[in-house]
Amino acid sequence: MLKNVKKLLLASLLGLSAGISAAQADVTVKFWHSFDGNGGEALGKIIDNFEAANPGITIDAQHIGNYNDIVAKLQAAIPARRAPDAVIMEVTRYGLFADRGVLMDLTEKVNNDPLKDDLFAFAREVGVFEGKNYIVPFNSSTPVLYYNKEIFERAGFAEEPALKTYDDLLAVAKQITEKLGGEGITGIAAPGQFARWGLIMANDSDLIDSKTGEILIDSPNTIEAYEWMASLVHEHKVASADGVTKENNGRDAFLAGKVGMMLNSTGNYGRSRKALGENLAVRPMPCNKVCAVPIGGAGIGILSSADKETQDAAYKFISFAASPESNAIWFSGTGYMPINRHTAKQPLAAAAVEDKPGITVAIEQLDFARGRPRPPVVTWMRASEYDMWQAMALGQRDVAETLKGFAERTRNEAKRTN
Repeated sequence: MLKNVKKLLLASLLGLSAGISAAQADVTVKFWHSFDGNGGEALGKIIDNFEAANPGITIDAQHIGNYNDIVAKLQAAIPARRAPDAVIMEVTRYGLFADRGVLMDLTEKVNNDPLKDDLFAFAREVGVFEGKNYIVPFNSSTPVLYYNKEIFERAGFAEEPALKTYDDLLAVAKQITEKLGGEGITGIAAPGQFARWGLIMANDSDLIDSKTGEILIDSPNTIEAYEWMASLVHEHKVASADGVTKENNGRDAFLAGKVGMMLNSTGNYGRSRKALGENLAVRPMPCNKVCAVPIGGAGIGILSSADKETQDAAYKFISFAASPESNAIWFSGTGYMPINRHTAKQPLAAAAVEDKPGITVAIEQLDFARGRPRPPVVTWMRASEYDMWQAMALGQRDVAETLKGFAERTRNEAKRTN
C-alpha cells in the first residue's frame, strides 16, 4: 500500500514538474511596430511562419502608429514600466535609446549569428551606434519618385518628360496644375520629411553630416533646397498646403488620383501599386547637383528591461525576420529593399521583380545611397523640423532666417545631450 502511495506521489510530482517546465518554455514577446496595410499583412505572415517553426514562442505584435508615435510612446512607457520587449526603431532615432541604455547591446548575438554574413553592407551598418549593434535591420528604404501615368497623359505629356532636377520637377508640376487644376488635381505632393532629406542630399548637402556630426541645417545648399521645396506650396501653388500640415494627406491624395507626382519611400510601393495599378510609374530621385539619397527604414531592437528568456526569444524572431524567406515576403508585399543577399533567389522575390515594374528602383539607387547620422540630437532635430518646415512652406517665415535659428538651436541641443 505504502509503495503504491509513493508511486502515485512520485507520478504526481513528475507531472507537476513537467507542467512547470512546459509553462516556463512558453514565452510571449511584446513587439511594438509601425506597419499597417500591406506592411501589416506581410508582417503577419512572417510572424505566423515564425510561431509555426517555434512552438512555445508567441509574438504579441502591436501596431503603435508611425515612427514618431513609437518614440513618444516608448519615452512615456519606460518610466511607467509598460515598455515592450522588442520594438521597431527608425534608423536615425534609435541612438537616443541606445545612448540611455534602454536598448540591449546585440553585438555578441549578431556576431555569433550566421545571418550577419548574409546581410548587405548597408543593412549591417544601419544597426551600429558608437561601435555597437543595437538594432537588426528589418525594413530598409530610399525615397523614390512616383508618378501617375494617366495624369501625365491628360496634362499633355505624350512622352515621359525629364525628371532629373528641381527645375524639371517644377516644370512638370506647373503643367499638370495648369491643365488639370480645375478638377482639383495638383502637380506634386508636398515632400514629407524623408523626401525633404533626400532633396537636400540631391542639392549636395545634408542636415547633419553622418561622419563628422557637423550641423549643416544653415549651409547655403540646404537653405537653397528648402527655398525650392517651400516654393512648391506658397509661391507656385503646385503642391497643396494640406500635405504640409499633415504629411500623409499628400500621399493619400496621390493614391486617390488627385496628385501627379509624389516623392516618398519605396515602402509605399505596395499601396501605390494597389491604388494605381498599371498607371503607377517609379523613377529615381532627382539628381539636382549630385546623385545622393538617404537610407531609411527601421530595425528591430530589444529592450534591456526584458528578462533573458524573453530577450533570447525576441532575438530568435529578429534573426528569422531577416532571413531570405521572410525578407522575400516583406520585399514582395511592400516594396521595401531586400536586406539579405539571398532574398533575390526566393521565388516570391523573383516573381515581384518580374511582375511589379519599378519595385527595384530603390535597389538601383544604392550606388549613391548614404546612411544618416544617429546621435541622440537627431531625434530632437527631426521632431522639431516639422514646425520649421510648416512655417516655411506656408510662407509664414523666411527660409534662411528660420534655418539659421534652427541650426543654432540644434547645435545647442547637441552640446546639451552630449
